[in-house]
Formats: sequence, structure tokens, C-alpha cells
Amino acid sequence: MMNSNPMFINNEKIPNIPLIDRFPFPFKGDSYRYSNNSEALDPPFLLVITPEYFEEIKLKRQILHNKKKQAYQSFAHSLEAQWGILEMIINEMTSLYPNYFHVEKNESHWTFFNYLLEEEQSFIFGDSSSLPFEPLDFIGRHIQEDLVYIAQRDGDLYMDAGQLCFPANWSIAFNLGMTYTEFHSPVPHFSDSGLAEKVRNFLLRMEAGKPWTRLNWTLTVEPILDTFPETFDEWGVKKDKVTSKNAGELIHLRTEDQRLFRLPRSNGILFSIHTHLISLEELSKNEEWFIRFYKVLNDLPDYIAQYKGFISYKDKIIHYLDKTMKTTEGVIK
Repeated sequence: MMNSNPMFINNEKIPNIPLIDRFPFPFKGDSYRYSNNSEALDPPFLLVITPEYFEEIKLKRQILHNKKKQAYQSFAHSLEAQWGILEMIINEMTSLYPNYFHVEKNESHWTFFNYLLEEEQSFIFGDSSSLPFEPLDFIGRHIQEDLVYIAQRDGDLYMDAGQLCFPANWSIAFNLGMTYTEFHSPVPHFSDSGLAEKVRNFLLRMEAGKPWTRLNWTLTVEPILDTFPETFDEWGVKKDKVTSKNAGELIHLRTEDQRLFRLPRSNGILFSIHTHLISLEELSKNEEWFIRFYKVLNDLPDYIAQYKGFISYKDKIIHYLDKTMKTTEGVIK
């Protein structure tokens, strides 16, 4: 059974690498436009364990306790695929991080150990009644990534299940059951340009054993991971606090490390999202990144800034970046 005392133990077990040395900076050039920027995932793994593990797992579980309908949704017909996802992730956890996780398998009787949280859970593989939560929901409570299951049937892609605790202003509760083009319809120029159809066809052709990855980004006021549209009244008002003086402290570059895996059993796709946040002050420690971000923001069309939700304070950020570079050794070449 799951340990009844889920105390988070000493997080010194996870190497404390400085954020600036491990942040996934999303820009490869001085300009940004929507594109299919997917790359082959090498090595082909889903998980990344960071020093924020304990804090983010605690927050995930709080959200799932207090706002379950917002953060977790599924169709009953997704359960078989969920077991495939649980198996895939547990196998990866225990092979990549044997000091953190372990599993004992006796035919269909499994016992999963999370050494970081001092928890264990015994269950019968394939029997959802033997777990405290649905398989996708259970395993998602042990990893930092959000997990979305996209089923492929009738020549299309459908969002059939998901644990989405750290959304960038979208909702699994709203998007459940939508097709790929439907849940991407709010993205400006994505559908009209034909790019949505191209990406959809790319996903339909994905092969098992050949996962893909891409980095998405936006900006967030304060280091808030859970920007649900349902709670916009709580975090959206913070935009009014931004000035050119406090932007370095308040504004955080939010990068989503998105990974896509074809599931061989269900033929669906697992979409994982690991969200990373870094303040602009911290970003300035890498001069090349800081200057590139400045150039990207100066060149960014307003329709993208509008969709990403920072058009109201875009000019204040640019003013902050410009002033910061002029008062430091970093000078735009």
C-alpha cells in the first residue's frame, strides 16, 4: 500500500545544478515564428528529474486534491492505453534512476517504490481497482511532467485523457475529446497557414520507438506553474504589476519541454510536458541568451505576443532588457 506519511525527504539526493546551467533555452535564432520545430528525441527518454522535484510533486498533488476536475480528465475507453503509459514510465524510471525508483514484478503483481518520497504501492497490473487513482493519474503523481494521451482512430487524433497540473492557460477539462486541429484552433495563423494540417499529418505518421521533442515558450508573471484559464482571476491580474523596473524579478521565461511517443499497444501518442521557469534576472547570467531573447522580443509580431498573453507588458520588458544591457558589459553587436 502507499505509505500513509508522504513526507518529502532530504532533496540533497538530487544534484543541485544551477538553473542557468540546465535551463532549456528555446531560441536558436534571433527571430521566432510558429513552425514545426520538432526534432528526433535523443536519447529517447521522457523523464528529467530536477532539483525542483519535491516542490513540484507537492504542488501537483495539492492541485489534484483541490482541483481534480481541472487537472485530470479521461474517458473510460482510455484505460488500456493508460496501463501502457504506466508501464512505459515505470520501466524508464527504474532503469534511468535506480537510486530513486524501483519496481518488483511477480507476473501481474507489481510493487512500485519511490525512494525519494519514501512511498511504495502494490497493485495488479491491468486492474484499475488495485490502484488509488487511474493509471495515468497515479504515475503522473510521481514525475514532474504533465501527461496527455492522444488517441489515433478513424484517421484523426483525439485528446482522450490527461493529467495537466501546470498548463500555460489551457484546460484539459475543456479540451478533452477534441481533435488535434480543434484544440489548436486558438493558435493564430497556425490553422490558416496550413501548418496545423502539416503537423497533424506528421504526428499521424509517427513510428513507435522514434520519439520527437520540441520546445515551446511563453512568459509568466511570477514563477507560477499552474496558470489555468479557470483561475485567470488569480494570476492574470498580476500582469498589471509589471513595470520596466521590476520586470527582471517578476517576468519569467517559461519553457515547455514537450515530448511525443508513439505507444505500440494502443497506437496512440503520449504527449509529455516538462515546464521550466527562469526569471529575466537569472537569465541575464548568460549574456548570449539574454541578448538573443532581447532580439526575439523586438522582432516578435504583436499577434504572437497577444496569443501568449504578454502584449500588455511587452514594451516594459523590452525597456528593461535594453536598460539592463546598457548598464552591464553585455552590448548587442
